[in-house]
Amino acid sequence: MNKAFVKESDAADEEDDIGAPALPAGSKNYMTPAGYAQLDAEFNQLWKVERPRLVETIHWAASNGDRSENGDYIYGKKRLREVDRRLRFLSKRLEYAEVVDPATREDTDQVFFGATVTVADTDGTESTYAIVGIDEADAGRGRIAWISPMARALLKAREGDTVTVQTPEGRREVEIVEVRYVALEQ
Repeated sequence: MNKAFVKESDAADEEDDIGAPALPAGSKNYMTPAGYAQLDAEFNQLWKVERPRLVETIHWAASNGDRSENGDYIYGKKRLREVDRRLRFLSKRLEYAEVVDPATREDTDQVFFGATVTVADTDGTESTYAIVGIDEADAGRGRIAWISPMARALLKAREGDTVTVQTPEGRREVEIVEVRYVALEQ
């Protein structure tokens, strides 16, 4: 049924990016240079390549006549809304980005944003985490967002300290074995 006849809205179409993690209120959008470059590259790809191609396809499909059953037109408009929503999201994230290069930080044994931290569990199992921005977090690659429980427990601690992390399985104690500041690759 047409939306003109019912009280439904396209709230999902109006949201910026529902699946993306929100920034904590009043905080900056910290990013590493690699994370900023990745978001900027995605923005430029969408803005300079994909969006113009979509607009051209929609224009061509609209010129074919009846739009109500024109798949190219309907799909193109839907995809254009998705691209525009993602562009708005990326634009805001890049606008409020605070780029912090871990490679330029002076050598310290204290954990701050951008640190690569090796921790050991009570059983001696070691894990390494890089503390990065929320848009570049990837647990599979050992990159955790600075707002994650593990990163919050590690921040401002020093090599040799033992910190307690609240996990879904319960409380977990880890010892900080090493703190490094190196440039991260995309």
